[in-house]
Amino acid sequence: MLDMKADYAILMDGGFVRVKVGQKCGRFPMVEDILYEVKKIKAHKLLVGKSLLRVYYYDAPPASGMMKNPIDGTVLDLTKHPTYARNQSLQQGLEMQADFALRVGELSVSGWTLGRTALHRIKQNGPRVLTARDMVPKIEQKGVDLRIGLDIARLSLRGIVSAIVVVTGDSDIIPAFKFARREGVRVYLDHMGHGVKRDLKAHTDAIL
Repeated sequence: MLDMKADYAILMDGGFVRVKVGQKCGRFPMVEDILYEVKKIKAHKLLVGKSLLRVYYYDAPPASGMMKNPIDGTVLDLTKHPTYARNQSLQQGLEMQADFALRVGELSVSGWTLGRTALHRIKQNGPRVLTARDMVPKIEQKGVDLRIGLDIARLSLRGIVSAIVVVTGDSDIIPAFKFARREGVRVYLDHMGHGVKRDLKAHTDAIL
């Protein structure tokens, strides 16, 4: 069964949006912060008066499991970390919003790495003995770009919408942009003021 006919859909790269919104408001974003960004998109002159199919929000589930710190051997339970609860609350809250669809990717936890704060201090002050607090879990998001690309292809091929708004700063999505435009769908980019590659801008019909 086909989705209802609408003018456009909004596809949000959740990891990217969380970082940009968090930078803007100075804290971990809440559901209301994401909804505000959606409201701004809907109010754009290119979209005013047009019907929204839905917002697709792509993210990975919060990381879970036990990890042993390589410096002092302490064990970290990722489910007890504040980030776990905040991410879970945000995803569950967005999932319950009208005209929202949560698309879930995967997380890969692959050991430990030097944290940004420690790296910055070492660059400033020179080498020193590492402490347990310098290390952070190395967590990578997987499958999100693929899911965004698949939905762009599905929406385009089935003629469900005539325009797609993608909120991202990731140039890996360029092939999907090209495909949608070849299918006659207009592609709008919202990079939220983030510096992006020229090619990403070049393969969109407008930047919001």
